[in-house]
Amino acid sequence: MLAVPLEGGVSSDIWKFEHEGNTYCVKRALSRLKVAALWEAPVSRNAYEADWMRFVNRIDPRYAAICLANDRERGMLLMPFLPPESYSVWKHMLYRGACRADAAREVGFRLAHIHARAAQEPELLACFDHMASFKAIRLEPYLLATAEHHPDLREPLLELAEHAAQNKRSLIHGDVSPKNLLLGPDGPVFLDAECACWGDPAFDIAFCLNHLLLKRVWAPVNHALYRSSFSQFIAGYRSAFDQYEVWETWGSLEARVVKLLPALALARIDGKSPVEYLGNPEQKDNVRRLARDEISARDLCLEDINDQWGHSAQVPINPAQHANSTP
Repeated sequence: MLAVPLEGGVSSDIWKFEHEGNTYCVKRALSRLKVAALWEAPVSRNAYEADWMRFVNRIDPRYAAICLANDRERGMLLMPFLPPESYSVWKHMLYRGACRADAAREVGFRLAHIHARAAQEPELLACFDHMASFKAIRLEPYLLATAEHHPDLREPLLELAEHAAQNKRSLIHGDVSPKNLLLGPDGPVFLDAECACWGDPAFDIAFCLNHLLLKRVWAPVNHALYRSSFSQFIAGYRSAFDQYEVWETWGSLEARVVKLLPALALARIDGKSPVEYLGNPEQKDNVRRLARDEISARDLCLEDINDQWGHSAQVPINPAQHANSTP
């Protein structure tokens, strides 16, 4: 039985293999992530992902891949291989302008459905009380590391990190990124829930919306798609938020998303996990300018941020760099 390594993110090794006519994936968490800065995290997060997959499959098996088995000691899990001819990575589709904004609406709806159902089962806290791991994988490398690069913003960034750690409202995914979503025949499929914990749903929302902002700088030719996808994600999330019993008002949730969103944008430039596709210094400076202004602003809503990252976010880039960017 031959296992073939697959391209993955920075946090895990992934292999594909065939057995008795079926194709599977094995995923193993790494103790030291594959980034330039020193970034270590417990391999126990692999078990959190397996538990998250099982919970989400209980809600709706269309929403996530099935965890067939996992080894908590070795940080490994087994799941079916989802073939690329049927399951396209949302990040790739966004980059090529090959999807509709409706995809973002469905992502938002499914995410809110997961949040709402989990909030109705507070006993899940005992299974997903992993805030220490979330701090190591998300809050420290993103918000705290960015605070070191921007001393004048240190206080609001540390405050955001503290609020994200304390606002435990529901089960969150922790890495809702277009690279972790497949557009399949039955709609979006969530992958890579290594950061899953009982936390603040505002983090998941802001984390995903952040990518729809940054991609305007990366591929400005698709600006209209990204701007519409931003609005559609919110509309989809609010649709499920209103449909299912929820844990707070939309106003209070949106207020936290608005504060987190620009901070996460700045973190993807100056934190420990910078986005690989923004290499042009002018692009980075433009993100810094927009993010810093919004961190300091008052009384913004999400559509205000969507507007501010309009054509002002578009920076001409070197065509060779654009061609060589990883979609």
